[in-house]
Amino acid sequence: MTGTSRMTTAQAIVRFLDNQYVSMDGVETKFVEGFFTIFGHGIAVGLGEALDSNPGKLKIFQGRNEQGMCHSAIAYAKQNGRRKIIACASSVGPGAANMVTACATATVNNIPLLVFPADTFASRQPDPVLQQLEVSSSLAVSTNDAFRPVCKYWDRITRPEMVMTALVNAMRVLTDPAETGACCIGLCQDVEGEAYDFPEYFFRKRVHRITRPAAVQEELEDVASVIRGAEKPLLIVGGGVRFSEAGEVVEKFCEEFGIPFGETQGGKSACRSSHPYCLGGIGVTGTLASNIIAKDADMVISVGSRMSDFTTSSKHLFRNEKVKFVSVNYSRYHAYKMDAVKAVGDARATMEALTEILRSTGYHSAYTDEVVKAKEMWDKELERLGGIAYTGETFEPLIQARDPRTIPEFVKLTEGRITQTAALAVINRIIDKDATIITAGGSLPSCMQRMWRTDKRGGYHAEYGYSCMGYEVAATLGVKLAEPENEVYCVVGDSSFQMLHSEIMTIMQEKQKVNILIFDNCGFGCINNLEMNHGIGSLATEFRYTDGKKPCGNLIPVDYAKIGQGYGLHTYTCRTIEELEAALKDAKKQEKACLFDLKVLPKTMTDGYEAWWNVGLAETSEKEEVRKAWKNVEKGRRESRAY
Repeated sequence: MTGTSRMTTAQAIVRFLDNQYVSMDGVETKFVEGFFTIFGHGIAVGLGEALDSNPGKLKIFQGRNEQGMCHSAIAYAKQNGRRKIIACASSVGPGAANMVTACATATVNNIPLLVFPADTFASRQPDPVLQQLEVSSSLAVSTNDAFRPVCKYWDRITRPEMVMTALVNAMRVLTDPAETGACCIGLCQDVEGEAYDFPEYFFRKRVHRITRPAAVQEELEDVASVIRGAEKPLLIVGGGVRFSEAGEVVEKFCEEFGIPFGETQGGKSACRSSHPYCLGGIGVTGTLASNIIAKDADMVISVGSRMSDFTTSSKHLFRNEKVKFVSVNYSRYHAYKMDAVKAVGDARATMEALTEILRSTGYHSAYTDEVVKAKEMWDKELERLGGIAYTGETFEPLIQARDPRTIPEFVKLTEGRITQTAALAVINRIIDKDATIITAGGSLPSCMQRMWRTDKRGGYHAEYGYSCMGYEVAATLGVKLAEPENEVYCVVGDSSFQMLHSEIMTIMQEKQKVNILIFDNCGFGCINNLEMNHGIGSLATEFRYTDGKKPCGNLIPVDYAKIGQGYGLHTYTCRTIEELEAALKDAKKQEKACLFDLKVLPKTMTDGYEAWWNVGLAETSEKEEVRKAWKNVEKGRRESRAY
């Protein structure tokens, strides 16, 4: 008879997770590093007891906000190429609900995230328990049902023995490149502590193989046939290239066949920015070089991309009437997008196989000097952007749609004279070449997808699949845990910092040297631009005192350096480019976390570059400016592909 060990459900979870490994390309890696947790009452005496009594090799990290600690775990998994994770556990109720946003973020970005929210009592004896959400139509519903639409796997444990199949299936999803995302296993509070005779074989070492299946020959031939008929192809580097570690293969493919490539937010830094065929970011937040080439392309090769609206410019970017699409993707779902001819498989293995087929036919694109000219044009624009400086009262920012009060008032209140584009250029120039930069929702990802250059594979870490503001500070911790030997920086807008910076305390607790650069422009600058560029006033996006109806009074200055000082960080206040340069150099000498309070002029971010974005603007309005903007939206919709 098979041997058994009697233990609680929570103890079984800990022991099981401590014995999970992944193997890719012959390299075996321990999969679960540990737990992020906030020990509310629903988890402290169940899972908490198990982690206290015998955590094995698992580490325990103390979170401050459930969403924030999950963001750290997402960043850790992403920077480890999805080969390592940190599980997250919370109490029932608000603790669990706080993790829902992070689960959506993980699922949208195809990043493995394993969460264990506590649940109500399976016995229902003490119902309603503290923090229980009561739904009168069904006593089986709890807060944890909110995880169902944002997770790739969902389960609730109401008996101890259920945890075995639940954990095995969670591992199935977490280690599947095509299906990975958030996995939620709700733990009924009483069941966490219930004991069961678990079979010993459940706790054996498991090695989950992450394989590299190439697309089948028929699909490879289909894709090769379309490419052979193209004169001006364009390749799009998506996040799948990064996770497949296919950057070098894609670079050689483009070199051999003369094909330029643009990068998505997820794919940026999978390939070297200095590569002669790299055009930089593509789409709504893309470079002029990428978007000009994209308009004339007669064939688009999507490799590992979800082809989101920002990448395709709401399906408006590709203007050639004869343009065709092919897609290489591990996910069959994503491969079908844009009505593409598909090749379903690992990016690296499939691109290697595709190279062999095209090589045998002697294929080469018909480009002459178009790519070189487009890159030269963009290099000049980058130089201009990096040199934009405040010139006093006559200063004209890049974004014209604005409240005329804002810039003079900002300068008077903060004495800040830094432009956003110049700041990014200086940061890119001064920080170490092997450093990793982190960004997320707002105007900074737009500027950085255009302006940031790095030859470090994986050196650009952006969360833009879900555009989740508040990701940046927490992600800085996750990336640093994944890359302890390298400098890690995040650039975060003031509004995003205000949303969520609680994991600063965990950064200090873990004694991690990270660098947090806050771009303070007194508002939600990106959305203010969206409003005003579509004829809407500056409504509830700048940080202004209210008149009782709207926030339309004076600007509200914030001293972010003092916030950092309160946590014990080494801080800098930078009002000029010279002060920023000096601070960046000094921070390299520091041994503890650094926070930079950059006073950045509003409306000095990048904009445009031949892209269009479909937004739900009012079709009728009392405002003439809105009616004019609607005509442009209507025109763009007519010109875009239907699906």
